[in-house]
Formats: sequence, structure tokens, C-alpha cells
Amino acid sequence: MSGLTDFAAGLTSPDRRLPTGLVGPAKRRFAVYRNNVAVGLIGALEARFPAVRALVGEDFFGAMARDFIRRHPPASPLLANFGDALPGFLSTFGPLADLPYVADIARIEAARTRAYHAADLPRLDGAAFAALPPGALEHLRIGLHPAVTIVRSPHPVGDILAAANGADAPVTDWTPQAVLIDRPDLDVVLRPIPVGTATFLAALGAGNPLADAARAAQADDPAFDLAAALAELIGGRLATHLRLPEGDLP
Repeated sequence: MSGLTDFAAGLTSPDRRLPTGLVGPAKRRFAVYRNNVAVGLIGALEARFPAVRALVGEDFFGAMARDFIRRHPPASPLLANFGDALPGFLSTFGPLADLPYVADIARIEAARTRAYHAADLPRLDGAAFAALPPGALEHLRIGLHPAVTIVRSPHPVGDILAAANGADAPVTDWTPQAVLIDRPDLDVVLRPIPVGTATFLAALGAGNPLADAARAAQADDPAFDLAAALAELIGGRLATHLRLPEGDLP
């Protein structure tokens, strides 16, 4: 088994010593195969993170991807989730120190793939909230749909992402932004949301009661608008279940 482990590890580590037992033409064939594996994995990252590639350039992305593959080889033959570790990798990648927003763009693109493959659970509409007993809202805990992810950044990631995807608009307002990723129907959607709403939804997703989530959002953003945040939550049908201290609601 150790031989197989060495063989598999060698495929994703160009600087690793060749597996024992390879001689003559086998060494050359292994090197070709290893290069083909690297090209395929780089292609998978390019397909999942096109905005990151556009921001850093093709050559830089290829070199960065090879380093990433060495450090984070695929853990599964299914490549749908390959690259989940890329945002964290980029956040500490020295050559990107002058482009700190790239890691957050990667977080958005990784979340987009996860949203696409998330379980298709039933979503609650406004009627579920309208049926709540009086005074229940403050103590309500709300489960968000597994396709929902909120990415908040100190950088204008929504505008940067649009520019990387070809929008003809320069990024001029370098203030914090947040992006909501969801798959309400068959297609994944990305939309900007106020930073206070992002804090509110993230707190709900972490299991906090609604009142605590609202207080956290207000502390984070004095301009937080609870009514607008609830409209995003309910109108966007982001919730899958409601829970009060007494238990789950029907």
C-alpha cells in the first residue's frame, strides 16, 4: 500500500522523488502522466475560479495553482469540491500580499459551486413568518438554506467580481461590500447586500436568535435596517425552518 501511496503522492508533487521501482522508460512515462494530471487539476481550478484567474493573469494563476496542488492535492476523484481550500491558501500566499481581495473573490467563487450542488430543501415563504405567535420573532432561530452563503469583505468584492467578469465599470468606491450566494431555482445567483444585512444573516446562519443577530448587525453597521434585512430573508425565501425555545415550528 505504501507503494501506491507514494505513486499517488508523486502525481501531484512535481518536486517529489519518483516512486521506487520506476526504471528506464517508466520514469519518462510517469513524468508525462504527472504533467497531464497537473494540467487537468489546473484546468479544474480555472473552471471553478475564472474571476481569480482574470484578476491575476493566466501565467500567475498557473504557477499559483501548481503550488496549491502540491500543498492541497485532491482528496477525492470527484473534482466538484476541489479547490475548497483555495481561498484560505490565497489569504496567506505571499505573492498576493498586494492584492488581499483576491482571496475573498475566491471565497465567492467557491461558494457558487457549493450552492450549485447543495441539497434542494423546501424553502419557507412569508406565510410561515406571518403565522408566528405574537412576540415570537425576538426569540426565533432560523435555519438558512444550505445553498445560502454570505461573503463579507473589507474590499468592494461585488464591484471587483463584476469587473473581473467583464463589466465595463471601473472600481472606484473602495469600501466594504458583501455578496449573497444562493440557488433559489436551478441557477446560482450572486447579489450584493448591505454589510449590516450580511452580518445579520450570517448570525442567523450561525444559530443565533433573531434579536441577537439584529444587535450584532447594528453594532457592526450603525446604518443597519432591520426591515430591509427581514425583507431579504423572507422575500428571498432564504429560510428552511424556524425554531422557538419550545421547539421546531411546523
